[in-house]
Amino acid sequence: MTSRPIILGIVGDSAAGKTTLTKGIAQVLGEDEVTVICTDDYHRYDRQQRAEMGISALHPDCNYLDIIQQHLTLLHSGQPILKPIYNHSTGSFDAPEYIKPSKFVIVEGLLGYSSRGARDCYDVKVYLAPPESLRTHWKVTRDTRKRGYTEEQVLEQLRKRESDSEEFIRPQRKWSDIVVSFYPPDEASEQSDLLLNVRLVLRPTIPHPVFTRILNPSKSHLSSAIRLELDRDMGKPVDVLEIDGHATGEQVKELERILCNDIPYLGRFCSLEGNEDIGKVTGTTGETLQSYPLAITQLLITYHMLKAANIHQTSESPSV
Repeated sequence: MTSRPIILGIVGDSAAGKTTLTKGIAQVLGEDEVTVICTDDYHRYDRQQRAEMGISALHPDCNYLDIIQQHLTLLHSGQPILKPIYNHSTGSFDAPEYIKPSKFVIVEGLLGYSSRGARDCYDVKVYLAPPESLRTHWKVTRDTRKRGYTEEQVLEQLRKRESDSEEFIRPQRKWSDIVVSFYPPDEASEQSDLLLNVRLVLRPTIPHPVFTRILNPSKSHLSSAIRLELDRDMGKPVDVLEIDGHATGEQVKELERILCNDIPYLGRFCSLEGNEDIGKVTGTTGETLQSYPLAITQLLITYHMLKAANIHQTSESPSV
């Protein structure tokens, strides 16, 4: 598709949903076509060293940000890297891995937008911003089930990390093209991973699909569950796409058709009718659920990756 990979950034705090979103997009595009990089691998210290030093993994001084930028620059030009590996199970480092970039590269982690040099390497930048109460729920669930912590340990870790989250993680929101916020409806429990709404802040830093049909309820039945609004985010004007957790499959497919009208070949990558993995998420009790807001979020981000690939390919094509 292009002589260099298209690079997507997904940044957010711990347990904000980065890995879930990354896996879904990789499944949509085809896992053989996607290289996934986690910036957690670039921690400077292992878990024991961090505890002894009293430093959190969220602090820039705890990460090799210069090496992240160097590796992003190499990947951006289509070159391989020797990537470190941080093992979340043991809290230590494994042997590094030789990585050759695929057509698409997804870079997810805590501090991916910390330097201008790194930011310049991304074609699309996403920031995940769930409400803190929901992120706390997700982190407790993940770390107690998969990483061997007790609930009390997780809550204490969140308390200690709050100042670093506020100073280093959340400010990266301003560099994103899309801000993704999954949140529970007012009448629903925060423990429902299926019925979450999503709020997509669409900044004018990249060209978004034309959603104007959604604004006219007389011409579309989408407005009962999917709305496009004007708002401000961090003081700047933005479009906001709101998708309710109770959106139906038909409403989501209609929105998909709007996306596909702009990029006709999007459908072969991620048709809701042909790819059953779209919008799939593992619930808090281990069951597999389908979330239509998640499906649309995956489709929109995929749209932007394919759009970027098409623009880059066109710019590199020799003139006639």
